[in-house]
Amino acid sequence: MTTTVLTAAGGHGRAVAARLPRLSSILSLAFAALLVLCVAAPQWLTPYDPLEADFLAILQPPSWTHPFGTDRIGRDVLARTIHGAHFSLSIGLAGTVISVLFGVLLGILAGQRNRWADEGLCRVFDVISSYPGVLLAMMVVTFMGNEARNIAIAVGIAGIPKFARLVRAQTQLVREADYVTHAYIYGRSRLAVFCTHLLPNVLVAVPVVATVYVGTTILAVSGLSFLGLGPQPPTPEWGVMLAEGRDVLRTAWWPSVFPGLAITLTVISFIVLGRDLQLRFERREAA
Repeated sequence: MTTTVLTAAGGHGRAVAARLPRLSSILSLAFAALLVLCVAAPQWLTPYDPLEADFLAILQPPSWTHPFGTDRIGRDVLARTIHGAHFSLSIGLAGTVISVLFGVLLGILAGQRNRWADEGLCRVFDVISSYPGVLLAMMVVTFMGNEARNIAIAVGIAGIPKFARLVRAQTQLVREADYVTHAYIYGRSRLAVFCTHLLPNVLVAVPVVATVYVGTTILAVSGLSFLGLGPQPPTPEWGVMLAEGRDVLRTAWWPSVFPGLAITLTVISFIVLGRDLQLRFERREAA
């Protein structure tokens, strides 16, 4: 009797554990869809202007009228958080695209049989990687300015070695595969082999890393904004909101907590989605 109960309980526990990854994936996908809606149609989610101050509603706590409360000059925190998704996501995605494009190009170049190109590019990757990503982005923004384009370039440069090393390793692995050798034996040109065999198999793992890196870039962008190196007030950007809410944190927690929560959930969502892509990739490789 006891054994039966324990077995049933164990089976139930395994079933619950099996559902948890699926639930986390669904929630992450739903939150990502919400972020897209925030970027595409923020007016559907809030009637308030994120820049409109109301000096009669300064630092009001969360309520039915203002679900996330108001900040120190009466602006609706929910409206600013929703509109802030546009700045954080657009800069983060642009930075990821820059990392992927240059990382793939340089990784393929380093993975070819030219030893001098490989050694030279690997030393460049080592130099870039020796600096923490945020510190490197701070240096770039300091020299180029804190416009959104420059911030995207800064976080993009910091991520190039990550993708370049991945693509370099995949290129060297695929280059020595039997099906590539057979393609050359059967008379296929180098361009044909590159387009039909090398490139598709090299790029298959890039979306996995890129999905996770989107969360990393958003976190870096918010960090730069918090330090005053990103978009400037009154721009409704999450890092800017954190910096502004810091001054009133002792008397009002909501101007900082809600944008901080938005950053946290966004990063977690992209990490979970990246993990799901990785599992699919591993199952594909095993098959």
